[in-house]
Amino acid sequence: MKPQTVGLLAAVTSAATFGTSGAFIKPLLESGWSPAAAVTARALIAGLLLLPFVLVSLRGRWDALWRGRWRILGMGVIAVAFTQLSYFAAISRIPVSTALLVEYLAPLLLVLWVWATTRRTPRPAVLIGSALAVGGLVLVIGPGALQAVDPAGIMLAFAAAIGCAVYFVVAARPADGLPPVALAGVGLLLGGAVLGLTGLAGIVPMTVTFGDVTMLGTVAPWYVPLAVVAVFATAIAYATGIFGSSLLGSRLASFVGLLEVVFASIFAWLVVHESLTPLQMVGGALILAGIASIPAEPSAPAATEPSPEPAAEARSAPVLAD
Repeated sequence: MKPQTVGLLAAVTSAATFGTSGAFIKPLLESGWSPAAAVTARALIAGLLLLPFVLVSLRGRWDALWRGRWRILGMGVIAVAFTQLSYFAAISRIPVSTALLVEYLAPLLLVLWVWATTRRTPRPAVLIGSALAVGGLVLVIGPGALQAVDPAGIMLAFAAAIGCAVYFVVAARPADGLPPVALAGVGLLLGGAVLGLTGLAGIVPMTVTFGDVTMLGTVAPWYVPLAVVAVFATAIAYATGIFGSSLLGSRLASFVGLLEVVFASIFAWLVVHESLTPLQMVGGALILAGIASIPAEPSAPAATEPSPEPAAEARSAPVLAD
């Protein structure tokens, strides 16, 4: 199977598992959990779940963690902690749909960044794909998201979009011996620790309850939805997302990531019985068309291939193994 095909499957898996978070975290929020507490718990639990895989993938090569320290810091502090804090600060001021629409402009930010730094106009396929994907995003989230709202809330949502873009850039960087699962696991533990410290400092409210919750039309213990979110929407989502980005490159991976809103709508329809409108279905089709229009970055797969030099080969082999 071609690396790009493997990367695409991993990126779609990541989007699908990320998409389960809203439907399964909603029962926790309705039972009294604060958003920051739920995010902190999911990050720490997911990091701990990935820890055995991190240790196996490293095989005692702790120097890989040091070489990848800036990627780990970027993943934990910016992609996990900063993005989540910005997003939840945004939804305290503006509607959730508006915050999501702004945050998921991250792929456009990557296109504009490359355009500005290289001073080369993107290929027509990239521009057309961007327009289709953003148009579909508006339809899936809802045209009502486009409304006059608090400017501070918009800026906070834009900060979350920057954090989201950083996630894809960091994930797509050359591995240099750091396996994707190690970047995901250590990054989540670091991000969860940073979020926990902000809670202890009183920057964000941390409220938890330990009663039963209503889920899938029945009553379940509080830890059931938390476990689903930690395993699927966090541990698997981040690990497969980082692996997919390493093969696809940040641009294509970020556009595939837009499928999260499509999967989120489907899971909300199945789990919490929220309506799925024909307009949302059309939006999903437009997002798919936009993704299909975005060409892959030629250098992305090469970044994951073993180097012909023995030392480089030894460093990159675990990345392919994961």
